[in-house]
Amino acid sequence: MVRLLMHVSKSKLDRVGKAIAQDTYRSAEEYVEFEGVFDDYRKAHLQPLSETTLELQGWMGGFGLPYYIAQRLKRKPQIIRKLKRLSVRLSQLQDIGGARIIVPKNADVDKVLRHIEEQVAKNGHFKIERKTDYRERGRDKTGYRSLHLVLSRADVALELQIRSRVQHYWAESIERTSVIYGYHLKEEEGDPQVLRYFRCLSDAFYELEAGREASTEQRIEIDSLRESCEAVIRGSPLGNVFDSYVNEGVIKTLTEKESRSSGGLNNWVIVFDWNTGSFVSWDIVGRSPSDAVNAYVRYEKNFPADAGFEVVLIGSSEVATVRQTHSHYFGIEKYDTILETLDTSIVGFRRKIDLDVGARQILATLFRKSFWGKKSVSVDTLRNHYCKGVLTFELSLETLADKGLIHTKAGISLDLSKKAEIEGYL
Repeated sequence: MVRLLMHVSKSKLDRVGKAIAQDTYRSAEEYVEFEGVFDDYRKAHLQPLSETTLELQGWMGGFGLPYYIAQRLKRKPQIIRKLKRLSVRLSQLQDIGGARIIVPKNADVDKVLRHIEEQVAKNGHFKIERKTDYRERGRDKTGYRSLHLVLSRADVALELQIRSRVQHYWAESIERTSVIYGYHLKEEEGDPQVLRYFRCLSDAFYELEAGREASTEQRIEIDSLRESCEAVIRGSPLGNVFDSYVNEGVIKTLTEKESRSSGGLNNWVIVFDWNTGSFVSWDIVGRSPSDAVNAYVRYEKNFPADAGFEVVLIGSSEVATVRQTHSHYFGIEKYDTILETLDTSIVGFRRKIDLDVGARQILATLFRKSFWGKKSVSVDTLRNHYCKGVLTFELSLETLADKGLIHTKAGISLDLSKKAEIEGYL
């Protein structure tokens, strides 16, 4: 049992998990009590998780291998789905707190594992309880590939995933497609042929990482499935955000914000709106586990998952790392070295929109307000009144100017000569 919850019995914790998963409470008072126990239980994972991530980061820094590392607390909707899907008890979950290390190649995953095992044996403050390797065969119908370690620290179970860039690219691709489609593909929801597509793609990637070419049969099946899957996904009544692309400038903005904070591991709460494919907010919420998780809970309540929002608490010592560890929020881009011989196109990946979401929001506002030609609006009014929710305002405005879609000399207005092109974007 987590130390911070020694006053809560395991049986009560499991009762809390069951009530939350099934949405069954005997009274309003029990609802408030159980939600508090759940939040405290999740909160108790953050301190040992952060300590472990920093320890791993220190070991990796001296290893001489390129890597990315970040951590996250599992989102409440994910926990609820897992409790329902696997019929497990809350106290049995071992991935509420998780860290992820991404390295260049599959062979590097083995090197990192050996390095971590050596460091744990010398002076580690946590134990490796279990290793599960999904890399050779791929897990379940989807073909998910990664190395998973279950760690224990201060009586808390934590999960560490170690992936190659290829394995991570696949995992982020299926995450993004799941939202586009409206089904949780990694949980084996959705049309069997879409699951088959990702299984075939994973198998082909495995061959490439092993230094072998994907077979002709694999390529033909992938091409055939891609076409049919695009039709299935585009026809889904649950899906959205077909071609969102988030401006890389958001990372520049956040890096500046991060530089004003002292060194170490920062906790960030990210709110992503899958209805529009854009960030609602991205805030540093403190290093204190209590402060960070309290903020996390507030955001989850204000931005519910059933309304299309995704709220996640991520810990990283460099915010730029999140661009790599959670790339599905930014639009999946091709890794040229991975995909030279295999096109992994699917809805949301094939067509690259050359305007980021912020730029399209500004464009839509100017269009809606009929700011054309000599009828203009000041930059300050546009930023502070009409486009308050655009986090990348300056960079997005610069993009529009570079493309010649707007005039900027006497206020901001749309270029009438580009009317057809502007309407095309919208």
